[in-house]
Amino acid sequence: LSLWQVVAGFQRMRQEQRSMASKAAELEMEINEHSLVIETLQEVDPSRKCYRLVGGVLVERTVKEVLPALESNKEQISRIVESLNTQMQTKGRELNEYRERYNIRMVGEEEGAGKAAASNPESEGGGAKGGAGVLVS
Repeated sequence: LSLWQVVAGFQRMRQEQRSMASKAAELEMEINEHSLVIETLQEVDPSRKCYRLVGGVLVERTVKEVLPALESNKEQISRIVESLNTQMQTKGRELNEYRERYNIRMVGEEEGAGKAAASNPESEGGGAKGGAGVLVS
């Protein structure tokens, strides 16, 4: 692989991990919103009317119909967040292995080790044997 391919691969993996973290944070906010609504509805008369947005359409239901659906949705979202966290940990291990394999150093981290490779972008990046350093900002 060339130096550019190594850097592009590393940056792609970092972006994938960032997007997973972003999605997990977004879903955590949804869980919090579900929790607030569930807490509020538990204190209300079960036969009281409430409105729920389903696929962009506002639907009239009763609290006793909506509450179980909200609790079920919250559980499903929680499972998705757990799955995303597991995937992020796996991606983190892959990133660390990739960094070690291609001797990738981040800017500010042992700066002297990777500057020679970063200053010569024409050279081919070393594989697992070559050990040419790559500096990524």
